[in-house]
Amino acid sequence: MKAAIYCRLSEEDRNKQCATDDSNSIQNQKAMLLQYAAEMGWEIYRIYSDDDYTGSDRRRPEFVRLLADAEQRKFDIVLCKTQSRFTRELELVEKYIHGLFPIWGIRFVSIVDNADTANKGNKKSRQINGLVNEWYLEDMSENIRSVLTNRRENGFHIGAFALYGYKKDPEQKGHLIIDEEAAAVVREVFTLFASGMGKTAIARLLNDRGIPNPTEYKRLQGLRYKTPTSRNSTLWRYFAISDMLVNEIYIGNMVQGKYGSVSYKTKQNRPRPKAEWYRVEGTHEPIIDRELWDRVQALIAQKTKPWGNGSIGLFARKAICANCGYALRTSKNRGIHYLKCGSRHVAKDACVGSFIQVAKLERLVLDELKRLSAAYLDEDELAQGIEFAGNLQAQKASILAGIATCRKRIEEYAKGTRELYMDKVRGVISEADFAEMSKAFAKDREHFEAQLQTANAQLAELDARIQAGDNRRALVERYVDLDHLTRDVVETLIDHIEVGKRIPGTKNVPIEIHWNF
Repeated sequence: MKAAIYCRLSEEDRNKQCATDDSNSIQNQKAMLLQYAAEMGWEIYRIYSDDDYTGSDRRRPEFVRLLADAEQRKFDIVLCKTQSRFTRELELVEKYIHGLFPIWGIRFVSIVDNADTANKGNKKSRQINGLVNEWYLEDMSENIRSVLTNRRENGFHIGAFALYGYKKDPEQKGHLIIDEEAAAVVREVFTLFASGMGKTAIARLLNDRGIPNPTEYKRLQGLRYKTPTSRNSTLWRYFAISDMLVNEIYIGNMVQGKYGSVSYKTKQNRPRPKAEWYRVEGTHEPIIDRELWDRVQALIAQKTKPWGNGSIGLFARKAICANCGYALRTSKNRGIHYLKCGSRHVAKDACVGSFIQVAKLERLVLDELKRLSAAYLDEDELAQGIEFAGNLQAQKASILAGIATCRKRIEEYAKGTRELYMDKVRGVISEADFAEMSKAFAKDREHFEAQLQTANAQLAELDARIQAGDNRRALVERYVDLDHLTRDVVETLIDHIEVGKRIPGTKNVPIEIHWNF
């Protein structure tokens, strides 16, 4: 029997020395699981280790790799310390531990909480563990959000990294101080723009001089920042300059909360309305004086060219260059809107460029949506519908099991309180003992009542999803007969579109659409 060991660093026991070190927690998990596997006589296929990732993050690199290897039947057992190390999401418990793993012939074992899919009798226990873990995520998310909101409202910087031009004050947590090397570049950018130089021209000037962009600068400073994905990742770009010129942090105001997470279950962030931003004036020393700032903002207002009636472009921030990953910019010529890659203008040989009419891209998207709709509705309707409905019903069953457990525990505590009272009346226990014990019972009962309330809310939400048919088929059916796209439709259906360079000798532009379903 081949066993795949999966380890994950927990948020509460992180103890890192440097970026390349495994945490003590990871080391302990490996030792424990290796010993257990040896005792069971299992051969170790591979150790998958995710360090500095939460149990709600579905994009954990080693977690994703494990699932891919599991689907290929490369091992027979997945071995973890606890079920929560594998995932804290009830949905993934049902999808993999109770759904796909049995189909793939893989046994799931966690040694601390005795989860074992070979034991049919503890399935409900695994489901309840999943429900409790999900409640834990919700509670932790709310607690963290409350703390961060308070700090934002008081003007404290809470980001992992300071904005380019600043660094974190080692003497005062949440305070920013000027990084003179980077600040000099920021001042130059504002001055050049105020003198009439365009954003792309400024980016090219900085690139020609070999000045690292903000991302590369942070990495060169030894910060554990994201690694470059391509050779062009270190270049200054139009949008880096554009974002810098409107950021109030450079005039001493702390502005945070521009983006907010969709859910604690995902790291995906969405823009928040400006009215919901956290803005506190005068929290730190400004890099840009007010006079220069006002001049720049006036020039930006003059240069603004809204598309059509002033609304955002149809594919804004959705269409990217397939060659360099740069977001395509909108241009207009003789009344026709185009999307083009601006990366080729920021440095020599940065990109071969991508170019397409907005109207043509819209037609291609509509054609692909209709083709996909026909194929999906004709061929996969039954299988997809059954799988989706099964997942939802499994989640519902788990929640109902959790509700039943909570109700049982609440009744037990109520019964216990009544028996305590009778013992007090009979003189079996003292008044002081009764007060202490009934207080403890009441606290535990309140805990389960809160869990019951949460579970009932989850159940109502799930029932609403089932009733509304919240699945891919319903989404596809909704938009199958579209004649044109709107920005709302693009936001709903499309994650991003990769646009390539026109094929020589033809009018064909290769595109790859990444859907949200």
